[in-house]
Amino acid sequence: MIKKISKIPFKGTPEQEKQLKAVIDESKHDKHLLMAVMQKAQDIYGYLPFEVQVMIAEGMDVPLEKVYGVSTFYAQFALSPKGKYNVSVCLGTACYVKGSQAVLDEICSELGIGSGECTNDSKFSIEECRCVGACGLAPVFMVNDDVYGKVTPNQVKTILAKYA
Repeated sequence: MIKKISKIPFKGTPEQEKQLKAVIDESKHDKHLLMAVMQKAQDIYGYLPFEVQVMIAEGMDVPLEKVYGVSTFYAQFALSPKGKYNVSVCLGTACYVKGSQAVLDEICSELGIGSGECTNDSKFSIEECRCVGACGLAPVFMVNDDVYGKVTPNQVKTILAKYA
């Protein structure tokens, strides 16, 4: 069963839809280009909401299940929007052992959203990742490109306040 992932209503513009239709029209002759169309759609919208997946499926004449399957299989695709500030919490072995799950839990609590979600004001989104390559600083999380290491749950509120 395919379901909408994001709790934030889809806000696509007519200009975005026109861009997507142009991408689909130039590629619909070759179903092997499905992934390329999906990548361009994500570039246009910033993520692949259910409504965009439907447009791609109908325009490329492929089952919606195939579009959804590709979008959920490959990590490069996001099914929910990213916030202005995307928080990535490392749950790789070194970070996890040093308490990154507690840090993630605190971030979710502070922002009132879960991993893979975006705040209603589109200011913050949260995602889990497996390694940011800073194991010596474990536990680590990032806000966009800013790296925070040796973080405790007690520090989360202060760090997030910098972006509020």
